[in-house]
Amino acid sequence: MTEISEADLATLLSRAAVGRSRVLVAVVGAPGSGKSTLAERLAASLPGAQAIPMDGFHLDNHTLAARGLLERKGAPETFDAEGFAAFVRALATGAQASYPTFDRSADAVVPDGGRIAPDTHIYVVEGNYLLLDEDPWRGLDRLWDMTVALDVAEAELERRLVRRWMDHGHAEEDALRRAHSNDLVNARAIRDRSRPASYTIRFTG
Repeated sequence: MTEISEADLATLLSRAAVGRSRVLVAVVGAPGSGKSTLAERLAASLPGAQAIPMDGFHLDNHTLAARGLLERKGAPETFDAEGFAAFVRALATGAQASYPTFDRSADAVVPDGGRIAPDTHIYVVEGNYLLLDEDPWRGLDRLWDMTVALDVAEAELERRLVRRWMDHGHAEEDALRRAHSNDLVNARAIRDRSRPASYTIRFTG
């Protein structure tokens, strides 16, 4: 795994896309690591690139409640992993025109909330479990042309996650509970159960 800067990553992606009809990039990291921000910046800086979040493949709250998983929302088993794998396979063949998004304010999936732009040929897919070394996530490995992991110290993740929950209206005590009972548990699962990425971007601030 090679440590790289964001600027160098953009250059590598630009070069990798030359003469290619499609390039699929996996941006992986813990909750609060900055995956969405990085994916969106890359997409904005590269012609024909689009950021695509995995969050739209959350199982709905009714299903999670029925399975006793609502408090663990965001864990690997709370996503439609099979549906996401099928989606990425369709992206790889150019057969996908839309994707579901996730509305955080409503805590709900929006089917077909995102559209693939016609000129897209660099797909910057961001999510927690894109490199998870467990079925069915493991089957995605052969589809990625490039994989990038974000490395953020746990103390910094905690700070960001608590701030995120507080920004959503939760008291500090509840924000800390949510961060420690779920988000940081998932962060450790990503760290311990994922395959190494080709490149890593380390947060040092």
